[in-house]
Amino acid sequence: MPDIRVTVDGVRYDDQVEARRLLVHHLRRLGKVGTPVGCDTSNCGACTVLMDGASVKSCTVLAVQADGSRIDTVEGMASDGAWHPLQTAFHRRHALQCGYCTPGMLMAASDLLQDNPDPTEEEVREGLEGNLCRCTGYANIVAAVLDAAAEMRAAEMRTAGMHAEDLAAAEAPTERTPVGGGAA
Repeated sequence: MPDIRVTVDGVRYDDQVEARRLLVHHLRRLGKVGTPVGCDTSNCGACTVLMDGASVKSCTVLAVQADGSRIDTVEGMASDGAWHPLQTAFHRRHALQCGYCTPGMLMAASDLLQDNPDPTEEEVREGLEGNLCRCTGYANIVAAVLDAAAEMRAAEMRTAGMHAEDLAAAEAPTERTPVGGGAA
């Protein structure tokens, strides 16, 4: 069996794995059960994680392919007991119902916001298009991602020492078309 080394949510793991083991199953073996096994065909996106900063569907990646990689899961999003802004926005906007898709949605949204901190509604929908939700109709999910993006931009400006009036303008809602229903 091949030896692999992965860093998952900041913790390094050295392990032997079967060459055919999928990353999603390896993560669950490591106790990372927040990443669900969804469809096992890469269609639903529930198993989305970040691998070296990019979102991947962990049911399509062999664990041996992740050797040497940094893997971030939904369980690693919170920091020192404080929710990530995406988690807070999903809760505030009730962007979940059954919750099955939520880990993958959060990870895909995290990847999107790393690359595009000020997305439009259309860009959010495009960024989440590989993740399916059967319960919400996507409107609240998209709204939550837009809210989190605004909150993260405002926090970055506070950290950078922006003036009070610039900060107030950054925290104000942007002039965009209200989030509508429909598929992402």
